[in-house]
Amino acid sequence: MTDPLLEARGVTKRFGHVQALRGAAFTAHPGEVVALIGDNGAGKSTLVKTLSGALRPDAGEILLDGRPVEFAGPVDAQRRGIETVYQDLALAHDLDAAANLFLGREITRFPPLRLLDRGAMRRRAAEAFDELGIRLPDMSAPVRQLSGGQRQCVAVARAVAWASKVVFMDEPTAALGVVQREQVLDLIRRVRDRGVTVILISHNMPEVLAVADRIEVLRLGRRVARLTAADTTVEELVSAMTGGLDQEDAA
Repeated sequence: MTDPLLEARGVTKRFGHVQALRGAAFTAHPGEVVALIGDNGAGKSTLVKTLSGALRPDAGEILLDGRPVEFAGPVDAQRRGIETVYQDLALAHDLDAAANLFLGREITRFPPLRLLDRGAMRRRAAEAFDELGIRLPDMSAPVRQLSGGQRQCVAVARAVAWASKVVFMDEPTAALGVVQREQVLDLIRRVRDRGVTVILISHNMPEVLAVADRIEVLRLGRRVARLTAADTTVEELVSAMTGGLDQEDAA
């Protein structure tokens, strides 16, 4: 296996009297889908926020491409090729898909005036969607008019358009129907096949096994298991999450 792309070692994080992370570890390799799972309160959200620059750890270290790194914030992580698709998608619902793709990174022309180049943004957005196999009924429609699955695809496409290394996806199929769910899972595979590492946070164990290459399990703020999806069952995942399986963590 290749050297890790993104890694956490001995990360701790406390919020007042609550110890959210207790020497947590995590490893993601280039071009893989790795699922991060755990019961409520396991520390998943805190670890993801730490790895994506939204929080600073109290102790431990984060490595990117094998080198220790300290993110000044999410924008700093973005500059280093790390993007996040949050569960609420963070889309501007009154804007069309192209405007959302370039939200905060708009293409402008006539430098003194900085007029939006909507045509260029729509052309580049169409190319980005086409590369990922995303089909939208109307590129000019506000995203509020799109289905839940289509909105999720827009959010993923925006992250992938700017991520050169890692995309975090937080519960990307939550509240979606069966057809839309399969569309998003296929999109995750397409992102991986482009060489971008996908870190999937999910409570849906069958979906995790269907799309992930590897699975890392958090329990009570530390990693307790690292599993290969092809050799794992839902029962083993549940056992790891609830304390029935606790591998020795060598990280």
